[in-house]
Amino acid sequence: MECAITCSEVVKHFGRTEALKGVTLTVPKGSVFGFLGPNGAGKSTLLKIMVGLVRPNAGRVSVMGGKPGSPAVQAAVGYLAEQFRFPAWMTGDELLSFHLRLAGLRPSAAERSRLLRLVGLDGAGGRRIGGYSKGMQQRLGIAQSLVGRPRIVFLDEPTSALDPLGRLDVRDLLLQLRTQGVTVFLNSHLLTEVERVCDSAAVVNRGVVVAQGALETLLQRPSAQLRVGWLTEDRLAALLKRVEDIAGNAPTHADGLITVATSQPGQIPALVQVAVELGVPVYEAGPVRQTLEEAFVKLIRERSP
Repeated sequence: MECAITCSEVVKHFGRTEALKGVTLTVPKGSVFGFLGPNGAGKSTLLKIMVGLVRPNAGRVSVMGGKPGSPAVQAAVGYLAEQFRFPAWMTGDELLSFHLRLAGLRPSAAERSRLLRLVGLDGAGGRRIGGYSKGMQQRLGIAQSLVGRPRIVFLDEPTSALDPLGRLDVRDLLLQLRTQGVTVFLNSHLLTEVERVCDSAAVVNRGVVVAQGALETLLQRPSAQLRVGWLTEDRLAALLKRVEDIAGNAPTHADGLITVATSQPGQIPALVQVAVELGVPVYEAGPVRQTLEEAFVKLIRERSP
C-alpha cells in the first residue's frame, strides 16, 4: 500500500497538557480518510502538524513523502481550517485570485469559475463575502482549499455549516476528488457523512489512536443474523439451543430474526446448516453490519486510554 501520510509516535505538549501521546497512523494514497474522535481528542492538533502549522515535540510525520511545511509539500497540499474568516470586503473572485497568486498561479477568470462551480457557487464570485451566508462561506473555503489542484486536501469539519443539500454536494465533490487520485484527510464529527464517503478511518481519543483501518473492517461486528420462517415453540427452542452450541453465545429472537454473537469467523454456514437439519426455512443469513456511530461509541468506551 502506497501511503500519502505516515505518522510515527507523534507527541505534542501545550504546557502541561499532552494533546498527542504517541500517535501512529497511515493514510493510503488516493483515499478519503476519516479522522474521528470526541471534542478535545487531538484531531485538529494532528491536522495542524500535518500541514506544517504546528511542530510536534517528538515523533515523525511524512506527507506525500516529504516534511510538513517544506515548499515541496506545501505545493501539494490544500487546507481548510475548522475556524476561518475571510475579509468581508472582498468578493469571492478576489479571494480566489489572491490565493491563486499566493500559489504562484495566474488568477484567470476560467480558473476562478472552475473552482466556484465545483462547490456550487456559480455566479456568486462577484458578490462581497460579507453578504454570503455561513454555508456559502463554507463552500468558498472548500474552493480555496482546492486552489492549485492539490494532490492531498486536509479538511477540518468542512460540512459543519452546511444544510443537507450542501453536505450532499460536498460528498459528491470528495468522491470526485478520489476518482482523480486526490487524497482527502477529513476531520469530522458528522459520522453519517464520514460513513458515506470514506474508504478508511482512524479513531482518536485523549491523544491516542484507539483504532484504524478500512471502514468496512471497523464496522464489522462478530455477529450473525438468520431470518427464518414461522416456528413452533419446540422447534424454535431446539434451534436456539443448537445456535448457542455453535456460536458459544446465547442468541436472541425477535420477529423472525435470530441474532447471535459469533466466537469465530466463518460460523454462519454452520448456523444455516443446523437450521436446515431442523427443517427450519431460512430466508436470509449474513454478518451484522453496525453503523459507524455504533462502532465509534463502542471503540471510545472499550479502548480509551
